[in-house]
Amino acid sequence: MLAGLAGGGLLAAAGAAWPQGATADRPVRLIVPFAPGGINDTVARPLAERMRSALGNIVVENRAGAGGTIGAAVVARAEPDGNTLLLGSAATHIVGPLVTAGPGYDPVKDFTPIGIISVSGLAIAVHPSLPVKTLQAFVAFARDRPSQLSYASAGAGSATHLGAELFKSLARLPSLSHVPYRGGGPAATDLLGGHVPVGVLNISSQMIDYHRAGRLRILAVTTAKRANSASEIPTAIESGLPDMVALNFAGLFVPAATPAATVERISTALRAAIADKALVKLFLNAGLEMSADDTPERAQRFIESEIGRWSPVIRSIGLKPG
Repeated sequence: MLAGLAGGGLLAAAGAAWPQGATADRPVRLIVPFAPGGINDTVARPLAERMRSALGNIVVENRAGAGGTIGAAVVARAEPDGNTLLLGSAATHIVGPLVTAGPGYDPVKDFTPIGIISVSGLAIAVHPSLPVKTLQAFVAFARDRPSQLSYASAGAGSATHLGAELFKSLARLPSLSHVPYRGGGPAATDLLGGHVPVGVLNISSQMIDYHRAGRLRILAVTTAKRANSASEIPTAIESGLPDMVALNFAGLFVPAATPAATVERISTALRAAIADKALVKLFLNAGLEMSADDTPERAQRFIESEIGRWSPVIRSIGLKPG
């Protein structure tokens, strides 16, 4: 919290820096830059409910398009008064700006992060017909069959695509070919049907259920530690690839010129919300882990680190802005 605001004169002087807050005719907008119903809504809507006591009426607004960059650009250009928030992710702050020509914003310069809310990894999964039960066994199997195997992702330039290409590089599987889909749902459907033998997809409660039911086999997850929601599944690190970490995340952002006192107020509301045990349970059941980067300073370091990690991967696979 900001210190020294208890005195009446100082509080009055600082008042202009605080957000006007929600009113009946002007609620706080939480922009979700994707279509309704996905994992982003799973985060945004219960989060908004828990932040209303501190920030007033919050309306979740889905502004989909261009891999999340359209909605992110709306927030980047918004009045920096604390009344427009962005639920950002790897798509809006890492992948989109690096692979999109003219996304309409700079992910570092045009936003102030409030905090990273949750993180999740990817699942490296295979159809059960493949005679492998570990990641090491799959790598050996694939090396013996160059150019014979392909993997599904949620689309070219998606976080799942980049994570898979990192896996290919680290596992030395250059001939594992990419089959991009229009989203994770269709990719998972074809993996379940055996139309594609391998999938690198977002870890989710549904993917875990498919794994436990034997409909697909998750060989490893790409988080640094095993997921709390599926502790029986090893990490890629445990499976012999020490640098195989690929994360999706959900974070809260405001326009860059938002006053520090406003950022602090929203940050305090966010930290209170994500301390709610029911929300933690809801996220865990969805395959999400709560993040430790829940302050503006830690979130900023996280974003800059992720951009630095993924920029060379994007260059190495020849993804061009377009």
